[in-house]
Amino acid sequence: MSTTVMLERPEAIVLDIEGTTSSTWFVHDVLYPYSRERFTEYLTDRADDEDVQRARGQIIDLAGLDPDADTAQLVAALEDWLDRDEKRTPLKILQGLIWADGFAKGDLTSHFFDDAVPAIRRWHEDGIELWVFSSGSLSSQRAWFGNSPDGDLLPLFSGHFDTENAGPKRVASSYATIREQIGRPAASLLFFSDLVEELDAAEEDGWGTVGVRREGDQHAERGVGEHPEISTFEQVRFT
Repeated sequence: MSTTVMLERPEAIVLDIEGTTSSTWFVHDVLYPYSRERFTEYLTDRADDEDVQRARGQIIDLAGLDPDADTAQLVAALEDWLDRDEKRTPLKILQGLIWADGFAKGDLTSHFFDDAVPAIRRWHEDGIELWVFSSGSLSSQRAWFGNSPDGDLLPLFSGHFDTENAGPKRVASSYATIREQIGRPAASLLFFSDLVEELDAAEEDGWGTVGVRREGDQHAERGVGEHPEISTFEQVRFT
């Protein structure tokens, strides 16, 4: 039987996605290949798009490429980061654009663990603000929550944060930025993630934390350190 985790009711909950609400394997096995097949198309056919231009400049800077690098060089850098599962901002920008189009076309539908959407709806009905902090770009987050198997979940959320508007997920200053944007004390915020480094960073800024260990998911065997631990949102109870 799952152990109930009793926590003080937060004013706001911030959710990670991969490994927390949704399977990391779905992202790796479905979304990553979908984006890989379309990098060249987006960097050529959409070269005049403002977001694509921004990503191109960032790829050149981060990969140390010549300013006149061709598309093949840019794609090679993207694929290297993808192979290493590195959360580079230009990679996430392009993936977000590609995935958003895929969701809009009906090629893609996002994945959620069975307990995730009921918990999200329950917390929202209880008057708790809901936010997302993911390494995925804002466009990919909106596409993800807007195209769930349970329909559009976006109205349940107050906003979204990524590595561009908040900062790296393993750095305490990113959680300070989010806290300031939400406008609530750190002690009233609760962050859910499957990665101990992210939980540690949030705790360093004074947040409440919950470590999520989904059996069989990518990081489950690593554990969540000293943070309160759950394997399903059904274990969480607020006082």
